[in-house]
Amino acid sequence: MQKQVTKKNERVEEVFNLFIKHIQNFLTEAKLNHEEYTNFVDWADRLGRTGELPLYADVFLETHVLRAMYTDKPGTQPSLLGPYFVEGSPLVEKEPGKPLVLTQRPNEPGEPLLFKGNVSSTDGMPLANTRVEMWQNDDSGKYSSFDSDAPKYNLRGYFYTDENGDFEVQSIVPLPYSIPADGPTGEFLGFMDQHPMRPAHLHLMFEAEGHETLITQVFFEGDEWLETDVADGVRTELVTKLEDKNGRKEASLNFVMRRE
Repeated sequence: MQKQVTKKNERVEEVFNLFIKHIQNFLTEAKLNHEEYTNFVDWADRLGRTGELPLYADVFLETHVLRAMYTDKPGTQPSLLGPYFVEGSPLVEKEPGKPLVLTQRPNEPGEPLLFKGNVSSTDGMPLANTRVEMWQNDDSGKYSSFDSDAPKYNLRGYFYTDENGDFEVQSIVPLPYSIPADGPTGEFLGFMDQHPMRPAHLHLMFEAEGHETLITQVFFEGDEWLETDVADGVRTELVTKLEDKNGRKEASLNFVMRRE
């Protein structure tokens, strides 16, 4: 059997050499003993075996990557994609004279929400026909396709902005929730004396021709977990107000996309 030859990747080599350089400095500063190192390797092995590596990376690493990449750039700040994104969500189509309604069960439990937004470019141009994908948890704090007994694409879907870059969609008010805390990630939280809670939020992904894809979240004033989000995903400009209007909650936020 012919041995497969992998072509050298200089970028991989560059990043690995940087990783080794900084991990050596870290080990020198931390003064780890061999038992601590072995315990770490064992914990990391369990993290991978339980499938929690993406969860841990989302919660403790991704936010730092995003801050390093985008804090000083114009446009709306991104936030975490999160572990609950699902490919293949359905198109939400508008009925004449009615707002869009995010895919949901008949009589979906929860407090009704009308969420409005506008999408524009960093040069101020409204972005018509922008693809907007939205997903969130339900009134039990759970996400479809994961820990919920709801249909696969419940409270998930995509739609498009109008000619002015505007959209509005009916859904329910999301709830704060705990990330899974009964495995290695929860064990780590215990060591850090840190709670596992995330504030209530909507997930949104924007795609427009000639622009970077924007993946972000929307949070709400007054949430008790805003200041201590376990995933550190909250950005001040992503916080909006829930207002009582017409027998439901309403909220809005505008989004600005960066050109490629």
